[in-house]
Amino acid sequence: MTALSSPAPSEERFREIAGRLAARHKGRFSRETVQQVLADSYTLLAATATVPTYLLVLAERFTRERLTALAHLETPATGTPRVLFVCTRNAGRSQMAAALLAHRAGERLQVSSAGTRPAAGLDPGVAAVLAEQDVALADAYPKPLTDEVVRAADIVITMGCGDACPVIPGRRYLDWPLPDPDGAPLDAVRAVRNDIDARITELLALLPPAS
Repeated sequence: MTALSSPAPSEERFREIAGRLAARHKGRFSRETVQQVLADSYTLLAATATVPTYLLVLAERFTRERLTALAHLETPATGTPRVLFVCTRNAGRSQMAAALLAHRAGERLQVSSAGTRPAAGLDPGVAAVLAEQDVALADAYPKPLTDEVVRAADIVITMGCGDACPVIPGRRYLDWPLPDPDGAPLDAVRAVRNDIDARITELLALLPPAS
């Protein structure tokens, strides 16, 4: 599938979203900063998108995540630990891991995922095998890895992306060598899911208990 040529969103809608996000971060980020992050987020997502219908909606969500990460960087290193999962396409392994960890950890952790070369959409088998464990993936979408999201993470878990993930001093890095479930039969995708779930059990056992 061919990516979009970054179609320009309606200026009115763009201003509306930027205003909403700026209001949420009033006193921390200027409207101009929010607009820059929103424009960059839109461009990054449009680079791999094949359907423009929800592109601006996803850009708003992506911008919200990036601004939250930037806000976290401006505060003391306290509060809820942040875990970031990174794989190449952000369509399978990292999405499964983020969904499973968020499901099991609840408010104990803040969890996100990203890809070094994100795909246009999620692998359909991933949503299917997560649904078997009552884990929803409805709001997930592939998104690119950005610097502020890495820097805001306390734990970065890579999955087959090699040296593409930047290494930031002071972060804890783990590598989970897992096969890419793209195009694999459901039994193989289930095996990846179960492997991830076992690793999450080990991860949670190493983390401090919820306060």
